Amino acid sequence: MTDDELPYYNPAERAQAEALRDQARTGGLRFEAYLPPALADWMLERIKRGIFADPSEAVFAIVRTFRELEPHRDLRDELLGRMLDASAAELESARPADEAFAELRRELGSPRPATARWEKAAG
Repeated sequence: MTDDELPYYNPAERAQAEALRDQARTGGLRFEAYLPPALADWMLERIKRGIFADPSEAVFAIVRTFRELEPHRDLRDELLGRMLDASAAELESARPADEAFAELRRELGSPRPATARWEKAAG
């Protein structure tokens, strides 16, 4: 597989990752992340329930879990298979494409709501 066939091939992003690695290895890495509405709702519900303290703790835990699963290809493949099965089941009950595209056109034509921002609480 060549570089330009990789799923996330972006030379500028890859160069930035390489340039930051040494500094990140000693000082960590800060970045801003956008979550689409459904994922944002999922995360905020878990913060509300006390599962995570804040979004940065959630991202830390999720990335750590992903990293720990990386060497276990069989578990990752099983999880992916279950996710695909669930998606297929949802598609079976999906509405007609023309209806879905009409709704998508309406959504794209309307103004986007402001993105919520998490502020670290003083504590």
